[in-house]
Amino acid sequence: MAVSQVTPTLFLGGADAPLNAALVTQKNITLIVNATLSHASPSYRGVKCVRVPVADLPSARLGDHFDRVAERIHENRGGSTLVHCAVGMSRSPALVMAYLMRFRAVTLRQAHRWVRESRPYVRLNAGFWEQLLQYERRLYGRNTVMVAAVRETTLTLTQRTVPPPQTSRLTLVPRSPVMSRPQATTPANKQRRRTKSSSFKV
Repeated sequence: MAVSQVTPTLFLGGADAPLNAALVTQKNITLIVNATLSHASPSYRGVKCVRVPVADLPSARLGDHFDRVAERIHENRGGSTLVHCAVGMSRSPALVMAYLMRFRAVTLRQAHRWVRESRPYVRLNAGFWEQLLQYERRLYGRNTVMVAAVRETTLTLTQRTVPPPQTSRLTLVPRSPVMSRPQATTPANKQRRRTKSSSFKV
């Protein structure tokens, strides 16, 4: 998959991206964040590497690295940063979203939309979503989205708060500031949701 530009100096990609010396030079990459267990980090003169040895599993503690990686990206002001995992779909987007929340003052909902606009096929696992929710609560004292189970095969961000049905899939839904508990899903609610909302596949 191609490298995606999230900001003028922040790029997101898969394990093939840092192997492209021309790309590293062209994008003025001076920091590479390698969020894989098995892919080697290439050595380039003037390029530093941060290793995040985490598996793409819901149980993996990627959140333990959110602050460290966000700070390194923020401090890399003399050049650009490339954040990558195996294919640029789960670990690296989660790290980028954490950075955007921490240093670009955006909510998780906004960070998710921001990343998806540059890389539409991101697909985080359920554990990383929960760790991002915890990180958002730590930064802002509240959550702008919640995770609920749905029947679709991908995570979906919708506009209304719905309770989690008992299925094996997940959805992200905005959290209402005036409701402490999700509203029950009824056929009428589902119809209104379809007509008044927009959905974004993760």
